[in-house]
Amino acid sequence: MKRVVITGAGTINALGHSVSETLTSMQEGRCGIGALEFQDVDRLSIKIGGQVRDFEAEGRFNRQQMALYDRFTQFTLFAADEAIQQSGLAFDGELATTTGVVLGTAGGGVSTWDDNYRSVYEDGKNRVHPFVVPKLMNNAAASHVSMEHNLKGPSFTVSTACASSNHAMAQAFQMVRTGMATAMVTGGSESMLCFGGVKAWEGLRVMSKDACRPFSANRKGMVQGEGAGIFVFEEYEHAKARGAEILCEVIGFAMSSDAADIVMPSKQGAARAISGALKDARLNPEDVGYINAHGTGTAANDKTECAAVADSFGQHADQLMISSTKSMHGHLIGGTGAVELLACIMALRDGVIAPTIGYEEPDPECALDVVPNEARDAKVDVVLSNAFAFGGLNAVLALRKI
Repeated sequence: MKRVVITGAGTINALGHSVSETLTSMQEGRCGIGALEFQDVDRLSIKIGGQVRDFEAEGRFNRQQMALYDRFTQFTLFAADEAIQQSGLAFDGELATTTGVVLGTAGGGVSTWDDNYRSVYEDGKNRVHPFVVPKLMNNAAASHVSMEHNLKGPSFTVSTACASSNHAMAQAFQMVRTGMATAMVTGGSESMLCFGGVKAWEGLRVMSKDACRPFSANRKGMVQGEGAGIFVFEEYEHAKARGAEILCEVIGFAMSSDAADIVMPSKQGAARAISGALKDARLNPEDVGYINAHGTGTAANDKTECAAVADSFGQHADQLMISSTKSMHGHLIGGTGAVELLACIMALRDGVIAPTIGYEEPDPECALDVVPNEARDAKVDVVLSNAFAFGGLNAVLALRKI
């Protein structure tokens, strides 16, 4: 098996339009959640979210591109540019044919669906734009990244609700590890913050109207976010030979299915994914210093995740730091694991643990060190990133300092 490292990272989300802006916001415990601004927001019960502000797509993309790029694709291309530029890779010749794209998204072109349903049903129009289908399809972002950067290797999209990004990055990791690819562009994106997207989530009655407070006894539910996180996964010897800056090493992953309930999480399913990632990475529980939690701010998720961590780590669970950055940037659904991986890289490279902000009251069923409200300086060598999705689909990644 080949070693796999990360040599590029890019993002746009409610905390910033770059990796550096996002990490600074995480270090400062800044909240990117605020009042939503889009058409018909007054008809919603939920009016807050982690919305990307001051993103001028028209100034970045031309008219023809705008006709093809849903907002989730725009975010993906923006973040991919940053990641690939940082990696220093130029995809031509053999490298182009051995590099692909695997991205995660749950909703794909939700904004495009929303705009065109409004056009047909509310405005009474009988035609839609001829590019509606290629604009809204879930694989649109992956396809446009491959075309923009000449990536001719395996390229596809993974859609597993809230675990989409982690599942996508796990596939990219496996492709590089087994030698199927030299490098992979991977991560995820989401943009559900439109009337139809939020209205659908309102129906689940799991949304908070004021703030996201993971692990806090007075939590009121999750808050949606939007954006993208994109990474370049590269074979270690290839990166080393060209003198690339290495952000960290990806050392293992595991996936599991609860096979139990479409919305209620299972402690056993989550614990199997956590323990499986440790086994795949050949880690002992005490090797892990930090976990970026799924941490949605719903009672069912928070309590189940903490119980799964306790089962998987035993006595070492009390020594772990575990935080949820969703408290700051919101839940990006299919894109969330990718943005959260930035907090894992920050922990390994900078020795800074992102906090769980909004924490107000201890919950005896979440009695772990959740790094409440303020970032913490701490040296860690190994971290995990958890993602647990509707449908009972779980994906956990393990990363190491290098």
